[in-house]
Amino acid sequence: MSAPVWQAASLLLSYPDTALYDRRALLRASVAELPRGVPASRLAAFLDHLDATAHGDLARHYVETFDLRRRCCLYLTYYRDGDTRRRGASLAALIQRYRAAGVVPATSELPDFLPVVLEFAALHGGGDLLAEHRPGLELLRIALTDRGSPYAAPVEAVCATLPGVSPRDRAAALAMARSGPPAEQVGLIPFGPGAPA
Repeated sequence: MSAPVWQAASLLLSYPDTALYDRRALLRASVAELPRGVPASRLAAFLDHLDATAHGDLARHYVETFDLRRRCCLYLTYYRDGDTRRRGASLAALIQRYRAAGVVPATSELPDFLPVVLEFAALHGGGDLLAEHRPGLELLRIALTDRGSPYAAPVEAVCATLPGVSPRDRAAALAMARSGPPAEQVGLIPFGPGAPA
């Protein structure tokens, strides 16, 4: 029953346009069919927030949360690769993975945008792809929870569908949260300590 959770989370973690508000009844019905547990309860909690929040207020919160805060980044390769050249290779690998499944995402977003990854996982059995990005998902969950954002709920729902939180994933997520994403190091060596004058 993970695919319906991922599909719902994909919609809920996208920019909250009027189409999302128009789909609330459909999302409620889908979540109501989920087995009782963390995914269903967290998605329902976010839908409650959606019902109680004006469209403009939620849109402002979305922009403040995801567009203005690096720690709340919806681009999964950022958590592993940061803004480095390595990220380009990771994005290319994702595109190849989508193409191998016969998918061309119908969006202008990068292929690592969490709602795009979730939709792919829901429609094409991409649980392994989400598991590969578990540390980034956990970092995002931690950052949203620390910020007190209602958007923590759909991310918690997704994390709860993945195989149990192993110490290795959790430790990797916490280590990344403490040190932040890697910084570009290419071409900087001559300017570091001990560089020739």
